[in-house]
Order: sequence, then structure tokens, then C-alpha cells
Amino acid sequence: MNPLRYPPVRAVMFDLDGTLLDSAPDLARAANLTLAALGLPGRDPELLVTFIGKGIVRLVERTLAGSLEGAADAALVERALPLFERFYEQESGRSTSVFPGVTEGLEMLARAGVPLACVTNKSERFTHALLAQTGLAHYFATVVGGDTLPRRKPDPLPFLHVCERLGVTVREALVVGDSQNDVAGARAAGCPVVCVPYGYREGMPVDALGSDAIVASVAEAARLVLTSRCSLPTGAAA
Repeated sequence: MNPLRYPPVRAVMFDLDGTLLDSAPDLARAANLTLAALGLPGRDPELLVTFIGKGIVRLVERTLAGSLEGAADAALVERALPLFERFYEQESGRSTSVFPGVTEGLEMLARAGVPLACVTNKSERFTHALLAQTGLAHYFATVVGGDTLPRRKPDPLPFLHVCERLGVTVREALVVGDSQNDVAGARAAGCPVVCVPYGYREGMPVDALGSDAIVASVAEAARLVLTSRCSLPTGAAA
């Protein structure tokens, strides 16, 4: 991202799974426990990782179908969903870890007084619990989960909601994510967006997402933000 293309960044919105936290092991374990409870064979955890990104319902549908685009019987999905939620509540946080550079980057932004938000498609109850468990909760002025609003990413509503809550324009709010959901939602909202090269992208290469830049880590994104805040003279972004 060329900082001169945008006003200085006044707020940052972070995706959770695949950007801040490596939660795939717990999600995959819950998915395979669900299959076992239904009397179905388990799936390769590496395949299950590619199913992450569209929320729990779609993850369960993909797990049952065994593919990104496959369909599953509606009655089977209805049986599987409460099982998955029960198993994920049991597993969530057990093997989840904070990606390298995340704490460093959040701390840099917090020290600079940049308000931060977490915008995820994960249910609020799991999101708040994970942020607290990993020691990241205190960094975020607001948290939007997949069930907070009527629509979730890639719809722009979550990003627009956060901008309104934080009192910034969409051009002043940077989205940091790892997937097409983040880029498409940011573009629809009018926000600049950068992506980390790791994470969960439903099989897409990161350079195919169309973000403004690819940053090696959240720490690098933070440095970009702090550069943007001093790259333009007062009033130049009007």
C-alpha cells in the first residue's frame, strides 16, 4: 500500500482467524469429532483448514461434503451443527496460538493511540473467549463477530459499523486480513486493505486477493500504519 494514496490511518480493523490467531488445529479437531459423533470417517486436518473462512455453518457443510463447494443434506447439517458447536466450545483455545508479530504490532499501535477493532465471522461468544484467553482482548476498542450484525463479511456492514463506532471515515480505517472475505468486504466499504501471507484463504494464493499490499506480519502492518500517520501534512488528505 502506498501511504500517499490514502489519508493517514486513524484506526485499524483486524480479522481474527488466520490473521491474529492460528485457530485451525482446534477447528479441525472439532470438525473431526463431529464426524465421529455422526459415525462418519474423519478428514485430513490440512483439508479442513481450507474450509475455514465463511463461518461455522459453512465449515460444517464443507466438512460433511468433503469439499469447498460441495453440498450436504440439510437434515444432516442440522444434526451436525449443535455437535460442532459443543465440540468447538470444548476445543477452542486448546491448541490455538498467536501468530508471530501480532502482539508486537498491536502493542505498537496501542502505544501510538490508534484505536483497534476485531472484525470476524466467528460467533461473538467464541471470539471474546479467545481474545481473553490469548491476552489480546484489551487491545480492541470494539469487537464485531459473525452474529453481531444482520450481515457479516464479505458484506461491508461490519466495517462500516466499526468506522461509525470509532468516528473515522472508511478511507482512514485500514483492514488487515488474510482472505477474500477481508478484501471483498473492505473494498465494498471503501477501506484500504492489506493481507498477511499466512492464514486461511480457502485455497487461494495471497497475491490473487487484490489487496493494497501483502505484509509479512501484523508488526509490519503496524509500521505501515505509523508511517502513514506521518506521511502527509495536516489537511493534505482532505
